[in-house]
Amino acid sequence: MQNPSKGQFQSSPVKPRILLSPPDRIAVCIPFDESTIQRLRGVPGSRWESQKGLWSFPRSRDTLEKLLAALRIDWHQLDREVAVGLGSVKIIPSQPQRVSPPRPSASSDLEALRRELRIRDCSPKTIKAYESSVRSLMKHFSPQRPHELSDKQIREYVLFLLETKKLAARSVNQVLTALRFLYVEVYRKPMVLGEIPRPKNPRKLPAVLTEEEVRQLPGGTKNLKHKSLLMLTYSAGLRVKEVVQMKVANIDGERMMVYVQKAKGKKDRYVPLAEMTLSTLREYWKKEQPGEWLFPGKGTSGYLSKGSAQKVFYAAAARPARLTDPVGRAGRTAGWPAPHLSAGNRGSPGRKSQSQGGPRENRGRHEKPDSS
Repeated sequence: MQNPSKGQFQSSPVKPRILLSPPDRIAVCIPFDESTIQRLRGVPGSRWESQKGLWSFPRSRDTLEKLLAALRIDWHQLDREVAVGLGSVKIIPSQPQRVSPPRPSASSDLEALRRELRIRDCSPKTIKAYESSVRSLMKHFSPQRPHELSDKQIREYVLFLLETKKLAARSVNQVLTALRFLYVEVYRKPMVLGEIPRPKNPRKLPAVLTEEEVRQLPGGTKNLKHKSLLMLTYSAGLRVKEVVQMKVANIDGERMMVYVQKAKGKKDRYVPLAEMTLSTLREYWKKEQPGEWLFPGKGTSGYLSKGSAQKVFYAAAARPARLTDPVGRAGRTAGWPAPHLSAGNRGSPGRKSQSQGGPRENRGRHEKPDSS
């Protein structure tokens, strides 16, 4: 075995160090010392690694004990990795730290709220309104969660909405309705809200359109589609959602009835169809040939949006000699200014129209109109 010269150890560490050398050797780095080198040579399997500048030995527990004796150190001076790797110390498994269960987040409360509302088949609009009310409550009391609040805190929140946020009584009542659903149906804590009184809604008499104004309204547009929409709306007393979602098959020209599907409260109903309205609808159908929806949206396969339908009204009402104050004076009912027709429906539902095609003539309620 080649004896290392003194110069080879000038950069060696000051203290002896034992390392693990892949794949199955023990490496020893030592400062130059003749007596220490002689003792290392006496360890079976010793080998000088000239390229690495260290001594290596077979990896075993017996070899480690001989090296510790040759270097005159004990195992406490070994690196933990080496001591564990060579079995000098026993690995004591660390005690698992106690981790408290994760605190449910605000998102989990909102998801639980959405789930309960979906189970009850509530409309997307209702779900959005309830979710908005609960989210505002969470933001106000953050980091407290709603189920941690007391009756007193809820009362203070109601006062905050009325006095600071200046919300109307109707809006505050909507918030209380959403919170009552949250505490009763989601948290199962009906006593949290207690007997919190609801603000009284002011009772205002609606401003309505006169009979003459309603008659003039369809004449405020030259667009046949818009005219048909306005005539059907006011002659049949439809909400804006009901008229935009009207299907061609739901206009019953034989019985002079309009079948309204999934109206407010998801209830179906029939309403009378005026003969003048039916005549205009047939003229519109022959010209435009709508598909499933009576009033389709522009460039889409769906129905006209509620916003677009409301714009039709405002555009017609804004024409000269129509309504003097279409937005300010007229009350709004389900998206439409409310008509006042003291004489009732001016159509003649008892007669059958003799024109062909268009919305239903002599057909069952679910048949499509003729294309002729």
